[in-house]
This record gives sequence, C-alpha cells and structure tokens, in this order.
Amino acid sequence: MATVCCSVALGLLALVGCDDERFYEVNSPDWLSDKVDSIANAGNQEEIELEGMMEDVYTIGNTDYTSGWWTAFSKYYVIPDGQKWNAVFNLHINPDAPNTYKNFVLVLSNDMNREMANNGYLEYGAMRFDTQPSGNSEWGDYIDRSYVQSNLIFETDTDDGIERLGGEVTISVDRSNPEAFSVIMTNGTVTKTYTQPTALPNLNADASNTNIRCFLVAEGCYIDFLETNIDPIGGRTSAEDKNPVSMVLKNVPERVGQGVELEEAMADVTATVTFEEGQTKEVTAEDLTFSAIPDMDTPGIKTLVAIYNKTYKGENCDEPITASATFEVEETITSIAVTTNPTNTTYYYYESDATKGMQNRTLAFDPTGMVVTATYANGTTDEIVDDYSRLTFSAVPATAGKHTVTITIAEGITAQVNVTVEQSTTPTEVHNSANQLGATDNSTLWATPTFSDDFNVSSGETKYITFKNYNNGVGPDVTNPAANFNNYMVVLRKADKTEYAVVRADNWGWGSGYGNAEKPEEIIPVISGGQPDWDAWRAGMNGATVTVYVTNCGNGTADVQAIMNGTDGKTSYQYYLGITTIDPDDLYFTLSVDGCHLVFNNAN
Repeated sequence: MATVCCSVALGLLALVGCDDERFYEVNSPDWLSDKVDSIANAGNQEEIELEGMMEDVYTIGNTDYTSGWWTAFSKYYVIPDGQKWNAVFNLHINPDAPNTYKNFVLVLSNDMNREMANNGYLEYGAMRFDTQPSGNSEWGDYIDRSYVQSNLIFETDTDDGIERLGGEVTISVDRSNPEAFSVIMTNGTVTKTYTQPTALPNLNADASNTNIRCFLVAEGCYIDFLETNIDPIGGRTSAEDKNPVSMVLKNVPERVGQGVELEEAMADVTATVTFEEGQTKEVTAEDLTFSAIPDMDTPGIKTLVAIYNKTYKGENCDEPITASATFEVEETITSIAVTTNPTNTTYYYYESDATKGMQNRTLAFDPTGMVVTATYANGTTDEIVDDYSRLTFSAVPATAGKHTVTITIAEGITAQVNVTVEQSTTPTEVHNSANQLGATDNSTLWATPTFSDDFNVSSGETKYITFKNYNNGVGPDVTNPAANFNNYMVVLRKADKTEYAVVRADNWGWGSGYGNAEKPEEIIPVISGGQPDWDAWRAGMNGATVTVYVTNCGNGTADVQAIMNGTDGKTSYQYYLGITTIDPDDLYFTLSVDGCHLVFNNAN
C-alpha cells in the first residue's frame, strides 16, 4: 500500500516538473495562453491517499479486447454523502486499438440499478480516461466539461498515444467536501481531474437516500480490478480462485421441434452461476454441457440437465455443478393457418407536425382474439390462442390502406392475415373544466399528484388539448433534483385510474406500456460537446403554448404527440408512439404537473 501511495504521489509531482507533461483545460481556446495557469493548477492537485484499501480481484471485459460499449461492467460501488471511493486496477489497452475511446468509462448514477432505466435509474454523467475537448470523453447533464483537466489531450479520437492510458490506474471519487465534488484518475503518466465547486444534487426518489453509485465500463479493453476502500454490492472477490456452488438456468425454450439437435435447441440458454464467497457470473451455452432425459427422439416432456465445471477464473473446478429444467419435444410443425381472425383488424394513426415526414413509421399487430391452428407431421393439429409467444408478427406500415401481416412460427412456416389502416384526419379538441391546474407559484409537485379532467379516447379517435405551460425553471445544477421535468405530464389510464403510462415533456416516462414506445433521440437542439441545451429549453417552456394529441390506435397501443411553442420563438416536438397494454375500449388521458402549472381555455 505504501508503494502505491508513493508511486501516485511521485507521479503527480512528476507532472509538475516535466516540461512535456502539462495540464490543459478541456475547453481552453488557446492552450498556449493558459500554459502557466494549467501547470500551477496541476501542482495544486491533492494526492490520492489510499487508506483502508481491501482486495477485490476480478476482470471486467473480454481479454481479447472484443467487449463492445455497454456490455462489460464492474460491480456497483455505493458512495455515501461525505465519503470518497478509491480504487486501483490494471487497465489493459489493445495495442491495435484504432480509437482513443477504447478505454474505461467511470459512470456516476443515483442509487439504482442501470437495468431500471425506465423506472428510476438516473445518471449524473460519465467520464472516460482519455480527454478530447471536441469529442465525447465526458457527458451528462451534471458534468461541466470546463472543470476537466488532463495532461494528455487528444484532438481527435484517432490520435496516437492511447497506449499511455494503460497500466495500474488509481481513481478517487470524492464527496467528502459538502460544497464540492471531485474525481481523480491517474496511472502515474496520465492524470485527469474533475473539480466541481458545487456538490452533486440528490437524484434519488427517496430524499433521505443521499447515496450515489459508481461503476466502470470497459470498451475495447479489459480491466483487472485489484483494490477498493468500499465494499461493492455483492461483496468483494478474493485473489484466490473459487469453485461454483449453484446454478440457475435461463432462456430454456418451452418447446422444441422433433428432430432438432439438443445443442441447437439450447443455443440461447444462459445460466447464473454462484461461486464461493457469493460471487456470481453469467455464462452462455458454450460453457455448459447439456443432456436430455430420457431422449430427444420422441415427443413429450423432457428434463434438461446442464453441467458446469469451471472455477471463477475459468479453470477446471473440484466438483462440477448441475441444474435442470423441463421442456417439451413436439412433433414437427408442417404448416399453420389463421382459423379465427383477430378481434381488431382496423388500426389508426394520426400525423401531427411532430411526426410529419417521419420515415418507416409502423404500427404493432394486435393478435387479440386470433386463433392459429398448427398442423404437425403426424397429421394432428393444435390451436394456438391467447399465448402467442411462439409466434412472431411483421409490423404494419402506418399508411392508409390494406396491409398483410405475416405470422411466423418457424423458418419457412408462415400464415397471413389482413388488416386495414386508416389515418385520423379530424382530431377532436377537448377542454378542461377548470381554467388552471397546479398552484400559480409552481409549488405543486408530482409527489402529491394533481390531475386535469379525464378525457375518453375511443378506438380510432384522436383528441387534443391546448394549454400554456408555466414552470419554475429549476434545473439539475441546484439542490432540487427536479432536473428538466418541471413541466406538464400526460397520463394514460383506465376509467378506474389504473395507469398504462406516464410521459413527460422532457423525453422520458414510465409505466407498464411505456417500455416499447418509440420516441425521438433528442427533442431539442444540442450545444457544444453534443449536450442538449436544456437551460434554453426550460426557459422557453415557461409560458410555452402546448398542444397534446392522444390517439387510440385500435390495436392495443396509443400514441402521444406534442407541439411545444416556446416563448423564445422556438418550437420543440415530442412523440411517444406505440404505448402498449392499452385496452382499446378503456382509454382515458389526463394531464398532471410537477413544479409547474397549466392554464387552459384561454391558452391561445
């Protein structure tokens, strides 16, 4: 540990004394003019004091450098308010890496799993080890690139020098100062710092939870993690190898056609393997050995037995482990036919200015009520109804006219059904009974929801409402974590108030029907560094005239479109297309507010 401390300290001191190693501010227009200040700032950087370090040995990323973006993650390290996280790891850079971004990224988020992206997970931002002023080496609404400094600057992502990022890296994420926040990354050759003169806001839904999470992402490289001063979620991993103790199979098919080889049938099976010390790892079918009991030759229910015989480090283990599941071998299907048409065969779409000119827009096929009859090689038949998981359906073009949907159960085995698509051209305007929703001082929050009237939208209908939106202007750079969602929200629900989905003005939402909805990548222009200009957008939304359209597509989905005419003379557009789980006979929409208020009926 003392050696690590000394090497980090000497590395930082060397940055000041060497003429060729200078700190440059990321967005400095002329690094030559700022040379003296940059070197002085480098000399004032604090050492990383590695106290309380504990062994945590594991690998992040494929050792052949093939890990793509957002596929190889470290454990979660949770940093309470007032503390700091220090970590040490070996970063292995691909000697043939074509781009400077093939290294690690530090991601800062609220205290939620990233798998909850549609239900609470929020990011402060991310920082890569490389620094590229004109590129995307840092991003996020809560990362100000002007606070980034590094002694290695890449002008483009194809510059030489990425190998200088490799070696033993020490990072420190510091929340110990209640009025500031900082990050240091260094390998003794390259040092990158981020020193923010304000604390991070709390992005957790529970205001009493002030934790943040950190994790690393490896792209085109791999990381041998070594030490941490904070226990990660799931526990630390010792350097000693570990034997497997249990396994859970995933993605086992319910049915397999007779004659299909077992390895082919189980090609998509994965398993979660638990090792000694509670460590877990996801393994693929290639790591497993399968057998079927009693056989794969005859139809019927079979038992799948999977065997795994590797340690945590991939060596042969002392005693292999097994897991089992059941599946059915069924007669080979020779054909399918639609013997009862779906209940709904006429679909609807509306084209507002938000979706005008949109290319390749489609509608989802609704199989509700449909019966598909499968015929097997032995001449027997079986009806498929209600559970259509065995079938796939082609999309329906969002263009008026007759369209044919292809239903597939296996390669080359298909059936077809016809549907009709109509364009909704005469939307109906609705009006709220009250002239205002929410307190005039914008103090009404989503935590105590306030709703407008409920407006029924029958199958095939499009209804719209116009209002003025006034917000409190609060953004992510203040204590209130309301970020950009202090504006109107559209709630789709049933007559009994059961929600299908909630969608916001700032390109986000949640609910059972939200996950599959199509929405634009950005709703507002971007500024330097590829970041949206949310400050200008929020200001323009204070007093903006908004028109919201809701369409009941008749196929178990609904569309929400919005046109937002800002007070700055700029118009932004929003759409959420294909919100699922909709009962076409029970769709209502209502408006709600969060740190804003809406004015109706005299909105124009």
